[in-house]
Amino acid sequence: MRQQLGEERMNSRERVQAALQRKEPDRVPYCELGVDRALARKLLGWDEPGDQAASLESNTYNVEEAKALASYLQKDNICYVLRAPVYAHKESGKDGRLFYGEGMLRTEKDLRKLYLPDPHDDALYAGAEAFLEQKDDYSAWLVTRFGIFPTMLGMGLERFSIALYDNLSLIEDILDHYCDWAIAVANHVCSMDFDVFVTTDDIAYKTSPFFSPEVFENLMLPRYRRLAETLSLPWIFHSDGNILPFLDDLSDLGVSGLHPIEDGAMDIRAVKREYGDKFCLLGNVNLNLLGLGTPEAVDCEVKGLIRDVGSGGGYMVTSGNSLAGYLKPDNVIAMSEAVQKYGKYPLQQCGE
Repeated sequence: MRQQLGEERMNSRERVQAALQRKEPDRVPYCELGVDRALARKLLGWDEPGDQAASLESNTYNVEEAKALASYLQKDNICYVLRAPVYAHKESGKDGRLFYGEGMLRTEKDLRKLYLPDPHDDALYAGAEAFLEQKDDYSAWLVTRFGIFPTMLGMGLERFSIALYDNLSLIEDILDHYCDWAIAVANHVCSMDFDVFVTTDDIAYKTSPFFSPEVFENLMLPRYRRLAETLSLPWIFHSDGNILPFLDDLSDLGVSGLHPIEDGAMDIRAVKREYGDKFCLLGNVNLNLLGLGTPEAVDCEVKGLIRDVGSGGGYMVTSGNSLAGYLKPDNVIAMSEAVQKYGKYPLQQCGE
């Protein structure tokens, strides 16, 4: 049965909330988990040095910057990033963008390096409090990592994979440092004025997960259950790659939204058919299209996604990961404008 919420225009917070409840808001929301400052500079004409390195763990924008960018792109969300440090070397790429390199956590002795900020210290959340005080009607998302991705990055994927068989206790020690931290953070931020809790832990290649369903069940599920028991906010689960083998477990955990359902790894239309009654789907405008295509092609792509995935509600348009610095500004604008053009419910009024 169609769950239309009326003809009145919603604000962004209401719109996102309705989509996460798998209802039809007034229009399909447009949201992003991240926007590179290199792209924001091009879009908004900010006068900043061209080689400003993007942080991989701390917050990227103050609230005024976040709202300015959201207003320009007609986004419905603003994000505050609070992540534990990853113990891997960082390497600089184009426009100063950072990438994780060699991991630093090789043996039990390296655990002495693993210092995480005190999640019970109110000072850790002072920036978030100031951010939320001026969020206006945007949907405010806390973006963090739960633990498995920083564990793999800190060890290095090859070392992590071998340790699954010959040194599982080292993985569990590192993982529990991160998971305990994230659960404490979740407990705190759920008492704040955030609207959504987002975890960004990649757990899959394009073809399949990094590890078997048995490893997921034994290593990750008990820890995810602890997080789920703590959360009182809708939980959006981000992972690139093919996470199809884990979707039933994620549904049982009470995950509200899946992002980004990576194009080429998963078929978002098939996921809608099979899991549209369990998850709000967020995705998945292809980054190659946004970086190499034309505004006309982007418009067509967004139109098709809204038509095929937005029906019945429970869908938000996002890029296929985040808005990287190498994307064409005209294509990013075309994506935003297409949501406004085609996303109004009921969708059949938007035409073919």
